[in-house]
Amino acid sequence: MAEQLWVLAGVAYAMLLGGVIGFERELKNRPAGFRTHMLVAGAAAFLIGLGQLLMLDPNYTRHDLLTVDPLRLVEAVVAGVSFIGAGTIFAHRGGAAIAGITTAASLLMVAVIGVSVGLRYFLIAAAVTLLTLLVLTLLNVFERRLLARAKDGQGSERKEH
Repeated sequence: MAEQLWVLAGVAYAMLLGGVIGFERELKNRPAGFRTHMLVAGAAAFLIGLGQLLMLDPNYTRHDLLTVDPLRLVEAVVAGVSFIGAGTIFAHRGGAAIAGITTAASLLMVAVIGVSVGLRYFLIAAAVTLLTLLVLTLLNVFERRLLARAKDGQGSERKEH
């Protein structure tokens, strides 16, 4: 029972971390936001936690009944998130340009954050969450400033001709 509570706590922690990233996406009105990011992170942590619980279950301790490769669980998470990520790319809210790739990448990140929580690497999960937020926020500001400067440069060149 205690191990199940650890898994439940891990799922809640993963959902919290995923929700932080999802909130940033929600504020930018992206196709996948707060709830989606929370659910992806939580599902990843839950899947990994279930694998760990399965290994502790006395019904499955015989080696002829069960062999577990932890990387297969990670592969399952990545495969599942790939479909969700593809959906966010195609769910662009208007316009002909391809959009949603950053949101798809953020979904992959929260899935891996969930995997790390499921494996009980809590500190690195929090650190990667912060790094992801830095990429989504600070680099976005930096990009916009560079684009604005580039446009100003093109405008002044056109005036001279």
